[in-house]
Amino acid sequence: MPEPEDPPFSPGVGAIFEVVARLRAPDGCPWDREQTHESLRPYLLEETYELLEAIDSGDDAKIMEELGDVLLQVAMHAEIAAQQGRFNAMEVSEAVAAKMVVRHPHVFGSTSAADADEVLRNWEHQKAHEARKAGRENESVVDRVPATLPALAWALGLQKRAARVGFDFASPLETAEAVAEEARELGEAAGARETFDELGDLLFAIVSLARRLKVNPEDALRVAGQRFRRRFAETEASLRKDGVTFGDLDPDEKARRWKATT
Repeated sequence: MPEPEDPPFSPGVGAIFEVVARLRAPDGCPWDREQTHESLRPYLLEETYELLEAIDSGDDAKIMEELGDVLLQVAMHAEIAAQQGRFNAMEVSEAVAAKMVVRHPHVFGSTSAADADEVLRNWEHQKAHEARKAGRENESVVDRVPATLPALAWALGLQKRAARVGFDFASPLETAEAVAEEARELGEAAGARETFDELGDLLFAIVSLARRLKVNPEDALRVAGQRFRRRFAETEASLRKDGVTFGDLDPDEKARRWKATT
């Protein structure tokens, strides 16, 4: 029986970086060699969402696999830059490590932080200091939230940054009252433009309430969507068994069949 061949890479974290360098070498893979930062954008986004789905599943094997796929994207982007003489994977790692040390003086320095909230406040102060040093004196804390995020995550990011510098409702109850107020204003809206604006305000207020309750609205909405998908599919299957569709039912029967599915 032939001996198994040694893998074409060294053990450890650097393995994927070696593999990617080989794939993008002159005699490597044609597809990998033609990729750019721009062409890889959809893959990075897709792999990130697949990792989130794996985390939701709680399946360690799946989480490990998807973390690897995200790391592959990091390796690809670093190798592209290295081939262009801009920066390399080692510099990426060292730069982010140095940034973490600077932003955690309560761990690597002599300062202290009483709780996680104080850590986040200190983080914002440090980033403001870095912005001033870089000549970005007029940069707002909310300017640091990428506008390319999905709208729900972007709204949450804006609110978190504002809250860290003291702009927030006094309590969850006050936040809930703001949600009720926005819902009332939506009900009184006249015309398409006002309805559009008021609905946006209501959604923004709901994100704020979720944040104050320490619930991630993206996760809560995803789980609610999963519940709906399951219940709808089960109800639909029940109707199919009886030879009817939702369109065949009156509102009361539709509600009864829906409530019968838990």
